[in-house]
Amino acid sequence: MKLLIADNYTALSQQAAADLIKLAGNEKAPLVCPATGDTPAGLYKVLVDKVNNKEVDISCWHFLGLDEWVGMNGEDEGSCRFHLNNQLLFPLQVASDNIIFFDGRANNLQEECSKTEAFIRQQGTIDISVLGLGMNGHIGMNEPGTAIDTRSHVGELDAETQKVGQKYFNTAQRLTAGITLGLGTLMESKHILLLISGAHKAAIVKKALEGAISEKVPGSLLRNHPSLRIYLDKEAAQLLAF
Repeated sequence: MKLLIADNYTALSQQAAADLIKLAGNEKAPLVCPATGDTPAGLYKVLVDKVNNKEVDISCWHFLGLDEWVGMNGEDEGSCRFHLNNQLLFPLQVASDNIIFFDGRANNLQEECSKTEAFIRQQGTIDISVLGLGMNGHIGMNEPGTAIDTRSHVGELDAETQKVGQKYFNTAQRLTAGITLGLGTLMESKHILLLISGAHKAAIVKKALEGAISEKVPGSLLRNHPSLRIYLDKEAAQLLAF
């Protein structure tokens, strides 16, 4: 595990972007799993700027969606795909053939899960997963109590996730379930970049990084990954013992 505590969010984003680009450069056709959320948005902006300035070529990259609200897809304002489209995929002009993303509106959600797992096997593995940490310690929509070996699945959302998730929408939404890559799937990634920022995350950061490794705090399970890089700003790191 490598831990970076940056002076501020901008520095966190720049370092995470630099590491993502370097790791992707080691792969012929990297499969990157980018999380939706406020924290990785800065990384995505740095990446977009570098691509636009022709400092980086992402034409061979493939992008794999981490999760989606059940009942939504990219057509729904506020959905995971909607935000990732606007922050990353549209600005990068990623070809549709290079994107696979859960359709939360699909009639057969289990088929969506099977299709995603098959795509990952076809590619070999996820090369780099860019993740965030939820207020209750969730990773993707793997809520507290999710088994470490879980594959892509549909799961009920914790009350905390339902509450926090409202920030992505202009009007109140009924968020009861999510479709997500499983912890077992994510743990098979070659590299994991975990980005966490803000004082509001300090308490869960301490639990995830210094507490017991337990399915009660899914983020803590990532500490067993052989190539985990954690990026914090000083506010998120303020309760850590070191």
